Amino acid sequence: MADAKYTLMGRDGRPYASTTPGSLGGYRRRKLYGRLDCPSALRALARGRYVRHRVFFADEETAVAAGYRPCAVCMPRQYARWKARGGGSVVRGGLGGPPWKRE
Repeated sequence: MADAKYTLMGRDGRPYASTTPGSLGGYRRRKLYGRLDCPSALRALARGRYVRHRVFFADEETAVAAGYRPCAVCMPRQYARWKARGGGSVVRGGLGGPPWKRE
């Protein structure tokens, strides 16, 4: 792909070269995605943060498949659906939380 100018994130969470730009931006550290004109993302970018961890997706289906969640600011309907399906209640560590809270 000699003409590839863009790096997008694939369904497997790995970057790949593309000749077309992504339609959604994401933040790798929090695993969220949103519109390229998201006010929250633009504020973070203006402060100089976020850039190192910025990723791009071809479409929403790819972002979801890569394990990212929708942004609550610029994609409120998609975020509400994600939240209603149990998003955000992931038990980290796989054993029901920290050892001092297990019974």
